[in-house]
Amino acid sequence: MTIRGIKKELLSLLLELGKNSHPNEFAALLTEDDGVISELNLLPGTIAGSASAQVFFDMMPLGTHRAGSAHSHPSGVLRPSDADLNFFPRAGRYNLIIGAPYRENDWKCFTADGEPCELAVIA
Repeated sequence: MTIRGIKKELLSLLLELGKNSHPNEFAALLTEDDGVISELNLLPGTIAGSASAQVFFDMMPLGTHRAGSAHSHPSGVLRPSDADLNFFPRAGRYNLIIGAPYRENDWKCFTADGEPCELAVIA
């Protein structure tokens, strides 16, 4: 699966989720359609707090279009934590961190091994 980018509409929704969840984190799984990350799944049982969010992978819907994850860092730090580095490989290849204050450029994408990667925003 080659990912060309993320839908602008979805990115806006993720930024809004971060803002609405603040000061707690949110976490979601991302799915792709034809190489574009276009949807999110908020899994039942997800636990969110001010320092972390836990996703229960047992609640993940079946399917082959999982692209990765998105979660917020209320601190605004756009770097993966040690917990993120453990989570990313299970979530997928493209993992977004959304940071406070949740403006248009307050996000970064990381690979499953925690390396920064470019992700185009597609209208």
